[in-house]
Amino acid sequence: MRVGLFAVGRLKSGPEKDLAARYFDRFAKAGPAVGLEFTRIAEVAESRASNADTRKREEAALLLKSLADGSILILLDERGKALDSEAFAGLLGSYRDQGKRELTIAIGGADGLDPSLYDRADATLCLGKMTWPHQLVRTLIAEQLYRAVTILSGHPYHRV
Repeated sequence: MRVGLFAVGRLKSGPEKDLAARYFDRFAKAGPAVGLEFTRIAEVAESRASNADTRKREEAALLLKSLADGSILILLDERGKALDSEAFAGLLGSYRDQGKRELTIAIGGADGLDPSLYDRADATLCLGKMTWPHQLVRTLIAEQLYRAVTILSGHPYHRV
């Protein structure tokens, strides 16, 4: 299954970008052994519309345009369901085992996600109840993708 990330906002050079890249690289190298292929990070600029609803609608349109037909869509949202690492790995493994070919994880803009996306999403997850800056969210999801691969392969990286 091909796994990609969609993010509103661009990650600037710096330690956060370096750390996220390190985990995406680990995921890309380890993933194929368990049927997960890292495909891309699609970054789009934040909308410049004058109000939040319009900005969210414009950003959602860009996300929907970037999705492959039949793609699984996972939204990251502070109001989503909290999973532990093993449950997240299990979710990815179940989509893979169902024969799903594409999965996109979406990080919305500063205003959040457009309500229309929740109807389209296959899952809405949170990385905790706190609000996180986008550069940290990207690093956290990159690490969790790598951790999921290690869990699915039985590698000792994940310890409880």
